[in-house]
Amino acid sequence: MKSTFKITTLALVFAGFAIGAKAQTTAANQTKSTGSNGVVLSVGVDAGLPTGNLSNGYNWNIGGSVQADIPVISNQLFVTVNAGYNSIQGKTNAYGTGLTATNIQLLPVKAGLKFFPVNHFYVQGEAGAAFALNKSDVGFENSAAFVYAPQIGYQFPLGGKSYLDAGVRYEGSTKFTSSNDNSQVNFVALRLAYAFGTR
Repeated sequence: MKSTFKITTLALVFAGFAIGAKAQTTAANQTKSTGSNGVVLSVGVDAGLPTGNLSNGYNWNIGGSVQADIPVISNQLFVTVNAGYNSIQGKTNAYGTGLTATNIQLLPVKAGLKFFPVNHFYVQGEAGAAFALNKSDVGFENSAAFVYAPQIGYQFPLGGKSYLDAGVRYEGSTKFTSSNDNSQVNFVALRLAYAFGTR
């Protein structure tokens, strides 16, 4: 319970930082890569493959996410706030037991930084908390775990202030059950999103 409280607090601090950065940088212009002076919103589909111990019990994951990119001091740097849903699909012979693993349902909430070193290409890093929506079904001890996600991507212009945002990330978590290495949820994922500038 204490761990869940700490993780939730961390996620809220990240969100507060993002909101504070927005309030302090209203005059900042967004990078030429996005062609917008305001916040860029995106809605995307996420799909990936489990890595490490998780791959022995789970086949793949599918989900979706919404994200806001908020311009800060540099016109190439943004604070990101992201929330989504991931369903990690269990194998029929999970960990060689002959049993079918219950799908893991997660609600990740993350914040971080997104940087454009050149036009349209970006590197991004986020951290926050992943909340297990079916904790008891999958046998997790904790309701939440710390999550981190480095990502690279490219924004393909669609015209005006609209873009196809394609990113590849590694997403990893701490253990949902302290004594079980299989309770870390780690995967490599592709995010394809429709992004648009707000002004």
